Amino acid sequence: MQIANRPIGTGHRPFVIAEMSGNHNQSLERALEIVDAAAKAGAHALKIQTYTADTITLDVGEGEFFISDPNSLWKGTSLHKLYQQAYTPWEWHKAIFDRCRELGMIGFSTPFDETAVDFLEELDVPCYKIASFENIHLPLIRKVAATGKPMIVSTGMATVAELDDTVRAAREAGCNDIVLLKCTSSYPATPENTNIRTIPHLRQLFGCEVGLSDHTMGTGVAVASVALGASVIEKHFTLCRADGGVDSAFSLEPAEMAALVVETERAWQALGEISYGVTEAEKKSLQFRRSIYIARDIAAGETLTSENLRCVRPGMGLPPKYYETLLGRKVNRDVKMGTPMSWDLLG
Repeated sequence: MQIANRPIGTGHRPFVIAEMSGNHNQSLERALEIVDAAAKAGAHALKIQTYTADTITLDVGEGEFFISDPNSLWKGTSLHKLYQQAYTPWEWHKAIFDRCRELGMIGFSTPFDETAVDFLEELDVPCYKIASFENIHLPLIRKVAATGKPMIVSTGMATVAELDDTVRAAREAGCNDIVLLKCTSSYPATPENTNIRTIPHLRQLFGCEVGLSDHTMGTGVAVASVALGASVIEKHFTLCRADGGVDSAFSLEPAEMAALVVETERAWQALGEISYGVTEAEKKSLQFRRSIYIARDIAAGETLTSENLRCVRPGMGLPPKYYETLLGRKVNRDVKMGTPMSWDLLG
């Protein structure tokens, strides 16, 4: 599959997405600085989110609409106020996507309702992301799929049955290119709760591209996921965690994003193929193996012993596996110390 002429799959380097989310802190200038920093770090795409507080929740400040969990990053505020703080103004979208194109990145978004899809279609985005919290929202899935554009779906919290509903709905509505991102919907997530062994299982179950939407700190989990077949990596991104922001606590800074791009590509390059024996790059190193050498001057007819025959570097003589076979045999000529042992020296 392709996204904006960029091939996606295990035969290509991992597709790295920088997720801005609400880390712009309600400043368009900062949002554009984040785009610039993501491009400089080597990210292949930048993603934003398209919703308003009113399209995603109700303006209620109590009960289940109020975040009271003492362990939540967003405790003490209502859902409506949180989304007012986090949302990306729709009038910014074009400027952000234009900057992405200028810098050679793919810009796209996560729509959270049908009106957002209509708006993003006007901007001709090349693909869509479905958030973990929306992967059971089948009306939205069908709306996005009907555009015919590639769809990237985070799997957080979804059961196999729910994912089957999602994938079936997308395919039936016209989406042929689907990427499922293994995702743990906790913020931040911990490595022990990430379960990236699910990645090859997702590929087997649904026959589509797979990747990782990663909320852990650092880059280790994402790099490991590439070894398990992840072809897309998504990480939240900010200029500086210390600046604050709704998702800053689990976002990568520019130097970390640059490391992510480099290390995931290295992991992909290292996969190679099943291979044994000497590679072309290793041929010069054969000389550093041990082999059997004459260890002191010996005369014709003399017997080979542990005193005059040794296994040493370099590797120009007979392999060490013949050492015991050679002991007790006689040489057929005078041989100088440092001569590689060969069968034609034997009487």
